[in-house]
Amino acid sequence: MPDAARWRLDGRVALVTGASAGIGRATAAELLGLGATVLACARDEATLAAAAAEWAEDHPRAEAHVLACDVADPTGRERLFDWIEGLGLGLSILVNNVGSNRPRAAMDYDEAEWRSIFETNLFSAFELCRGAYPLLRQQAGAAIVNVGSVSGATHVRTGAPYGMSKAALHQLTRNLAAEWAPEGIRVNAVLPWYIRTRRTSPALADPDYLEAVLERTPMARIGEPEEVAAAIAFLCLPAAGYVTGQCLAVDGGFLHHGF
Repeated sequence: MPDAARWRLDGRVALVTGASAGIGRATAAELLGLGATVLACARDEATLAAAAAEWAEDHPRAEAHVLACDVADPTGRERLFDWIEGLGLGLSILVNNVGSNRPRAAMDYDEAEWRSIFETNLFSAFELCRGAYPLLRQQAGAAIVNVGSVSGATHVRTGAPYGMSKAALHQLTRNLAAEWAPEGIRVNAVLPWYIRTRRTSPALADPDYLEAVLERTPMARIGEPEEVAAAIAFLCLPAAGYVTGQCLAVDGGFLHHGF
């Protein structure tokens, strides 16, 4: 493969979930910039349409298709894969970015709350991997990237269910990487620390909490969605063709300090 092609995604089709905002939106833009066709889904139709308009303006030669659906719901996942099949483009990349949380003390969760976190963060990713598998195995250089979290590696005050779900997502990454390697499907994960998104804004608006976060982050700043997107994109590239089963922290060095 020519050197330049190793750093491009021309001809690849990538599904990005939770693509209307934050890390998902930045990832879709990054993949479009590298030449991929992007299939983007999110729950909020209006926000997703606004993202699509932005991508069309920034990447006029790229191709993006959008669908509003809830991948945490079995009906939403069925609708998503029916849509992908109808497009007839195939699929070579899956980015499982969807996530949710409700921070609580462990004893303050009701059962519906913590189960909902698992449905969104873990079970949906597992089912999306399984649903994508028949399509991915038909493509050379297929890749899955799961968006985990440093909370799945250490305690970061996000609540036990969130950390548990992300830790399990990291293990899913390792298991599928080993199981699906013979099929030519690489599976990796990124583990962000605090990234400047709509979801993190309330916590980071507390000056004392922000100071504590920065004190435990060697690079002494909050990350940007584009920085996580760049790591995700790398793991999708042909240049990363011998990388699988890895959980790559995008954390400014945080995991070397703890919290």
